[in-house]
Amino acid sequence: MMEWTDRHCRYFLRQITRHCRLYSEMVTSAALLRGDSERLLAFHPAEHPLALQLGGSDPRELAAAARLGEERGYDEINLNLGCPSDRVRSGRFGACLMAEPERVAECVAAMSAAVSVPVTVKTRIGVDDQDSYEELAAFVERLAAAGCRTFIVHARKAILKGLSPKENRSIPPLRYDVVYRLKNEFPWLTIVLNGGIIQLDEVARHLGRVDGVMLGRSAYHNPYILAGVDARFYADPHPAPGRTLIVERMLPYIEQELTAGSPLNAIARHMLGLFQGVPGARAWRRHLSEYAHRAGAGPEVILDALAAAGAVGEDEETAGAERIYA
Repeated sequence: MMEWTDRHCRYFLRQITRHCRLYSEMVTSAALLRGDSERLLAFHPAEHPLALQLGGSDPRELAAAARLGEERGYDEINLNLGCPSDRVRSGRFGACLMAEPERVAECVAAMSAAVSVPVTVKTRIGVDDQDSYEELAAFVERLAAAGCRTFIVHARKAILKGLSPKENRSIPPLRYDVVYRLKNEFPWLTIVLNGGIIQLDEVARHLGRVDGVMLGRSAYHNPYILAGVDARFYADPHPAPGRTLIVERMLPYIEQELTAGSPLNAIARHMLGLFQGVPGARAWRRHLSEYAHRAGAGPEVILDALAAAGAVGEDEETAGAERIYA
């Protein structure tokens, strides 16, 4: 989710759900230690609960980066072992590290020793020819011994030789049974399922077998799917916000960020999918796409887009929107 789940995106998603844990885009340990860590780690207090996702393969660097994240106030430090992109692989982090369990264990141990917040891992069920359940179980067991207690498992293996990152999100078959088996054989660990899940009823079924479910791109492209999470999964009695209310909640933040120098499009691009699947969605996207990037664009662009979308009524939204969990 690099360049997707930035701080503007996360603030927007937090207006839809109070309780879902949000994850940062992946940030490399080297970038934090040698770059602008204040900018890379910035977030709004409303984003909690919030996890920082790191990429890297050097235990000392990752430990130092984890400390920076904890000092900045993140609730969790997550090590990405699932990204299959060529750029990530050339930097020796992401899914390719599944082939180096001892190095990963050293990284997890160093990070766990450096911080008091949980250190978690996001991984695939395998990589290239290293794809047996036995290898995955040994990998999880080794990282658990190093201090990791929560594993977010994308239920596809990564094929680094021959598939693009996009193809790696769809071509390798989903193997939910493998993740279920992990939970059965490691009941003391927290196992979170990721991959191919969008429907609320699907999530409920999976939660009968694992401890949690993560959504990525489906929640980004259709963010209103988060609107039903709090009531069903967190017993929150507050009514789900309608789309119009979500837009209204964003306006003070947008004004503040524009004053601080952020261009409108940096925020509005994350809001394009808000009306996905309801009348007015095309008009909303078209207006934002045409006007939000222009010099001097301000909150009036958002309000005009809302008018173009025909502002769906709150009661209609609450009654008719399909509820999906992230």
